[in-house]
Amino acid sequence: METSVLEELRGYAPVEAVHGNVDEPELRALLPPIAVAGVGDVRIGLVHDAGRRKGRAERLVQRFPGCDAVVYGHSHLPEVELHRGVWILNPGSPTARRRAPAHTMISLQVVGAVLEPRLLALDP
Repeated sequence: METSVLEELRGYAPVEAVHGNVDEPELRALLPPIAVAGVGDVRIGLVHDAGRRKGRAERLVQRFPGCDAVVYGHSHLPEVELHRGVWILNPGSPTARRRAPAHTMISLQVVGAVLEPRLLALDP
C-alpha cells in the first residue's frame, strides 16, 4: 500500500494499522509491525503475518494477551474463528483473492464488550 492511501483513509475516520510485506518503505517506516487498538470496551490485536496455519490461533491468543480479537492478513484466506474466547479474524481480501474462493472483507460490530464479526463475500 502507498502512504497516500493511508492518509486518504485517515481523512474519513481514525485508522489503526500495521505494515504488510509489500507496503512501500515510507509506509513501513510509519506503521508498526504489530499493534493493539481500543474500540469501545474491547481490545483488538493487529498483525499482518500470523505465521503458519498449524497452531496459529493459539499463538495469536498468546501474542496478544487481554485482547478480545486478533486481526491478521497476509494469507488472503478469510477466517472467523472463536478460540478460547478470542475472535481470530482474517478478512481475506476485497481486491486480490489469490487462493480464496471469493473477494471478502469483515464487518466487525462492537457493542459494549460484545464483538459481532461477519464475513462478507463481495463477489456477485
